[in-house]
Amino acid sequence: MRQIQVPFIADFEEVDLDTALELEGARFQVDQVNWPATFPYAPLCAGRIARTEDALVVDFRVSGLDLRALNTEDNGSQWEDSCVEVFIENPDGSEYYNFEINPIGKILAAKGPGRADRVKRPAEEMEEILRIARFEGPQEYAGGIWDWRVTVLIPFELVGVDPENLPEKLRANFYKCGDKTAHPHFLSWNPVGTPAPDFHRPDFFGELILGVGEPVEP
Repeated sequence: MRQIQVPFIADFEEVDLDTALELEGARFQVDQVNWPATFPYAPLCAGRIARTEDALVVDFRVSGLDLRALNTEDNGSQWEDSCVEVFIENPDGSEYYNFEINPIGKILAAKGPGRADRVKRPAEEMEEILRIARFEGPQEYAGGIWDWRVTVLIPFELVGVDPENLPEKLRANFYKCGDKTAHPHFLSWNPVGTPAPDFHRPDFFGELILGVGEPVEP
């Protein structure tokens, strides 16, 4: 099982978040090709992660073939686009939360105990998720190498966590997919041991250790 020690960034609104993430964010790779016989393509996907007092900060950086960003509203079919994903389990294991983000920062966010019974988050909760995207859409390009980056700040309250009483760790996984891109792919941070692509598997999540380090001073 993979683990990440998640560093703490204090007063992130008063610091250069990009610099703080670059210098102090914990790095991870979304590089597990779990189904090489059917989906061998693996774009580069790396990230940096940290936390503030009340949110998890995840910064994805992608380089690979194709770019698809056709879902221009939240809670669409983001997984069909070029997509990065954050899945986090509730500390008591009763349900998990998925955040699926395309290159223009539009997010599908839902919760529930399993794949079949997802409940999409309402508009007022979606507005609480800060996104920083560098592309505008809609766009679709087949072929060529595209570099893109998206950063999200997910409030702990949206993943069933009291920011005043953080657990020692959270179970989670990160994914990179593109179901309807010209080169479909399904990568994960922590390995997924299913016969076919299935990201809705908390039993294959890794661990995020919520550190309480010194404030970052870039």
